[in-house]
Amino acid sequence: MDITANMVKELRDKTGAGMMDCKKALTAVDGDMAKAIDWLREKGIAKAEKKASRIAAEGVADIAVQGDRAVVFELNCETDFVAHGDKFASLAAKVGAAIVASGAASTEAALEVVADGKTIRAFLLETVAVIGENITLRNVEVFTKTAGQHFGVYKHMGGKIVTLSILNGGTDEVAKDVSMHACAMNPRYLAPADIPAEVIAHERQVLQAEALNENAANPKPKPEAIIVKMVEGRLQKGLKEICLVNQPFVKNPDQSVDEFVRSKGASIVSFKRLAMGEGIEKKVENFAEEVMSQIK
Repeated sequence: MDITANMVKELRDKTGAGMMDCKKALTAVDGDMAKAIDWLREKGIAKAEKKASRIAAEGVADIAVQGDRAVVFELNCETDFVAHGDKFASLAAKVGAAIVASGAASTEAALEVVADGKTIRAFLLETVAVIGENITLRNVEVFTKTAGQHFGVYKHMGGKIVTLSILNGGTDEVAKDVSMHACAMNPRYLAPADIPAEVIAHERQVLQAEALNENAANPKPKPEAIIVKMVEGRLQKGLKEICLVNQPFVKNPDQSVDEFVRSKGASIVSFKRLAMGEGIEKKVENFAEEVMSQIK
């Protein structure tokens, strides 16, 4: 029989499944609505679609490398328990390998990558039904290097934070040391030249207001020219502290990161630091209520 748009809409409203999945279900059972609902439930699709609205604020940040290409990404689930399971770790590894092999350079593109005959989007949806939690992919970013450059990969606490650095010259080990430093010290920029003008202007404004307030409370106020110099001094010091190349190297604070790297015959091209769950609003629940909900 013909499957109409109204039939598809009705099934979607009843199950929360996607339009194409609803059409497939209705086609498979000759338009029988009850059987179509069962078909979706058997496939785990209706159940998975309903879970897709739940907050996935746990999970892992990860890095996959293939030759001269690396992908940094985040795979989220709902609970820390699932995030630390072997199934989830295998899932993250499979997703990363598929993305880096495809060359997809964004989250949306990555979701359409085909692995084992199905898109990552479809594969994740099926896995939701198996694991029992919403799973989302986000923050996919691809990096490439030349033959003479090196990737440095560092993963902290099994994927709570991951960092990737790219070096001209040096070795993979030197690049990994830079990544470890970036993980620990969380620099915002590579070098002062990379700081946007609006960020500098805002910081100068804040420091100027702070200095003027200090000066107003001082029994012996300083001349304006001194205040200007003081503000600029604080500004330059603060800007250096948020730049990777200027920070004291964690393994040897007597030298900067740039000095360490140059002592190894290398220079830093770029870096990326990704912390799992940044920007996701986590659901806060009463612990006692959460426990009770699990035994009902």
